[in-house]
Amino acid sequence: MDLDSMWTTFLEKIKTQISDIAYETWFSETKLIDISSGKAKVVVPYHIHKKNLKENYNDLVEETFTDVTGTHFDFEYLLEEEIENNVTITAEDIGVPTNDNFVTNLDSKYTFNTFIIGTSNKFAATSALAVAEHPGKMYNPLFIYGPSGLGKTHLMQAIGNYIVKNSNKKVLYNTCDNFVTDFVEICRKNKEENNFEATQQFKNKYRDVDVLIIDDIHNLVGAVSAQQEFFNTFNDLYNNEKQIILSSDRSPDDIKRLEERLKTRFNWGLQVDILPPDFKLRMSIIDKKIESKELSTSFPQDVKEYIASNCVGDIRKLEGALTRVFAYATIMNGSEINLNLAVDALKDYFVKTIVAQNKIDQVIQLVGDHYNISVDDLKSKKRTNKIAIPRMIAMYICRIYLNENLVKIGLEFGGKNHTTVMHAVDKIKKEIINKEDLSNEIQKIVDKIKVC
Repeated sequence: MDLDSMWTTFLEKIKTQISDIAYETWFSETKLIDISSGKAKVVVPYHIHKKNLKENYNDLVEETFTDVTGTHFDFEYLLEEEIENNVTITAEDIGVPTNDNFVTNLDSKYTFNTFIIGTSNKFAATSALAVAEHPGKMYNPLFIYGPSGLGKTHLMQAIGNYIVKNSNKKVLYNTCDNFVTDFVEICRKNKEENNFEATQQFKNKYRDVDVLIIDDIHNLVGAVSAQQEFFNTFNDLYNNEKQIILSSDRSPDDIKRLEERLKTRFNWGLQVDILPPDFKLRMSIIDKKIESKELSTSFPQDVKEYIASNCVGDIRKLEGALTRVFAYATIMNGSEINLNLAVDALKDYFVKTIVAQNKIDQVIQLVGDHYNISVDDLKSKKRTNKIAIPRMIAMYICRIYLNENLVKIGLEFGGKNHTTVMHAVDKIKKEIINKEDLSNEIQKIVDKIKVC
């Protein structure tokens, strides 16, 4: 039996022993690359896979693999970069360490199954599931940050719903504003009548839990006394190995006027950011939303692309655009949904209209056509000169001629780091100084870009 067949058989057995979401997250992208000297080597996509597979699934992996092969192997989990660069990244480098009548404040519609995963949020989703599977053990606190409307609340509540469904742990979700309001209320009562009972109720609410989820923690700024109380609450939960999950519109270090001791504690665990969705993910979200309305057959592809191209940074606005188009079609006596109707329905909804295809996608397609390379290759990790040079040219055009930011360009090119984009742009800048032919080629491609 070759390695691929052996691993396929192994994965089929593993799939029957764990949940679908756990299989898709931890095992679906793994690959067996070697078995020798009593050791099995498996390639995994992210650092967090190394840590979680080793710490929480290794016994199951080794037992199942022994069933398949009849021989025991010790497992080693590796990243592609470790194999390519012949280095080792240890787990220590990766990160820090029923209650039927209990009111959780969770919305049951927010689950991992309904969270659409793409390049911009995959690491955050993977980290969230790791915490959900082992609350208080994997990453504490888990700090999720990014601009509004990208799915932070969905992901936090998905963690809570997963824990409630699979354990008897007490989970409390609340916004930071509600935490501050509750605290101000007990302060008021205590001033009026020294109400010890109200204070105790407040402490029980926020500390007598196994998992505390606080949304928009940046709103603690300006509430000095509430910061002190949250500091005490955080310490009490953390010291008792209770899971803390926080979200913010910015990283801990970027929250101004927040006490340094709170920033320090927020940095104890794992910070994960959610970036704006790329065009492919926006299209996937649209498809999922339309599917839930059971109207996919009557929603043309060009309308989806028009909406996806205009709603770049906010998933809520994307959902709102869909709702608006559906409502407009209904108002117009059930008119057929087409691009003209969508443009009319959304003319006051979008700040400005642009062509129905993402500009960066257009550049990638033009460069691919010019050099006879597929879009998938340009977005891949392949590093041959035949692909790498055109990829750098495409990044250069997006940065210099479209004035797109480095992060967004990286996302559209298969999730490349912004430093990779910066390096590509700088390299092409230097090349065109001495290579007139290259400069002319780039100009030909630029001339084909449609003007909005």
